[in-house]
Amino acid sequence: MFGGGTRGLRGRAGPGLAVLLATAALTVLGPGAGSADAAAACGGRQVKTVKFATGELRVYKTHGYACAIAVAKSPGARRQMSVTIQARGGGPVSDSGRFTRQAGPVSVHAINRCVRASGSVAGSGGSTGWILC
Repeated sequence: MFGGGTRGLRGRAGPGLAVLLATAALTVLGPGAGSADAAAACGGRQVKTVKFATGELRVYKTHGYACAIAVAKSPGARRQMSVTIQARGGGPVSDSGRFTRQAGPVSVHAINRCVRASGSVAGSGGSTGWILC
């Protein structure tokens, strides 16, 4: 029908499609995204939850990657939040700042590797230790 695989589709997409896709991504992942949006951003299945006084750390796994978010128990005013994830043998990946709902998502390549994650909201936090080994 298009003769030549996907070439016909690429030739018709144009720069407008790239702008549309970027706008859609910002809409889904933009500032103030809720915890349901964060789970969608991580994708996969939730493998660990660590609750603490002001929120919780959630870890997900999918297609060889591990992803983490720190979610506030009561979204609202901006406060200091952070989340870090690290695969054994690799460096940590983190997100921190003053957020209203969550820090992250952050992800690492984790095929056949243990990972550890930590998160905090307004000075209270928790960590997983090494998991997915």
